[in-house]
Amino acid sequence: MSDNCIFCKIISGEISSKKIFEDSDLMVFHDIRPIAPVHFLIIPKMHIESLNHAEAEHQNLLGKMLLLAPKLATEQGLKGFRTMINTGREGGQEVFHLHVHVFGGGANLPKT
Repeated sequence: MSDNCIFCKIISGEISSKKIFEDSDLMVFHDIRPIAPVHFLIIPKMHIESLNHAEAEHQNLLGKMLLLAPKLATEQGLKGFRTMINTGREGGQEVFHLHVHVFGGGANLPKT
């Protein structure tokens, strides 16, 4: 965990969140600035700064994150959804703790 990381503080319980899933490896909670009717984040409990910092040893964790997305999207009532991982400042990453955005629930989703 990183002392200055807002997501690490959410994982530790220092900062509250609207949690929808948690296990020993991952935490999932609703985004505080949603861009769609349903917008949640899947984060590893292990502090990994970005996808650029993921290594071969994280392969199972990354797979678990992606496989969890459709299950939780369905539980949140989505029939379709989009996933997004911003990587690095120039890639739009604002919180430097790896996270997968999952969002949907509307016809007016931002275009890629």
